[in-house]
Amino acid sequence: MIVTIDGVAASGKSSVASGVARALGVPYVSSGLLYRAATLLGLEAGLRLENAAELLAHLRAQPLRLEALAEGNRVWVEERDLTADLHSSRVDRGVSVVAALPEVRAWVDGQLRALPEPFVAEGRDMGTAVFPQAAAKFYLTASPRVRAERRARERPEDVPAIEAALVERDRLDTVQSAPAPDARVIDTGNLTLEGVIGAVLAGLPARQG
Repeated sequence: MIVTIDGVAASGKSSVASGVARALGVPYVSSGLLYRAATLLGLEAGLRLENAAELLAHLRAQPLRLEALAEGNRVWVEERDLTADLHSSRVDRGVSVVAALPEVRAWVDGQLRALPEPFVAEGRDMGTAVFPQAAAKFYLTASPRVRAERRARERPEDVPAIEAALVERDRLDTVQSAPAPDARVIDTGNLTLEGVIGAVLAGLPARQG
């Protein structure tokens, strides 16, 4: 069983995927953390993020490991836990550049496809490019203002500045982030987290519920 939850930036994918995974008793997989880890490691090494060859060579030299658990994902390089550093503003600014590189996307997709089922996978193109065979697909969206207000509650940043950054992120992510033709689109703007999780669970095929 694979359930995919895609959507725009700051639409609540990770929180929803974690809640759905806990309800189903399976792990959830955050593809975005791998792109963020690639971005962070590239920045720390002083690499040009748009140079796929340099970035991939650096990544392949690192023993990078995604720990996929229902309660949350963590990314490790040997004994170093990168997770707390993956949601900084500088990673936000660079991750779209990294995620747009076909070579890096292929590397991330390979990491994800090697994971054992069952799981809930969240990202931008889980239901389209990575797991098109998934029986249950969802796509989360909300207005930039709603998403900015949510993110501002997590970070000490100005809402208009966050909103502007999200609009630009949406523009950059257009190619990667689109609903699968058979995905159920959920506007999370007027829903609580519990409401979105409930909508996903209600939309699962009976054999997966």
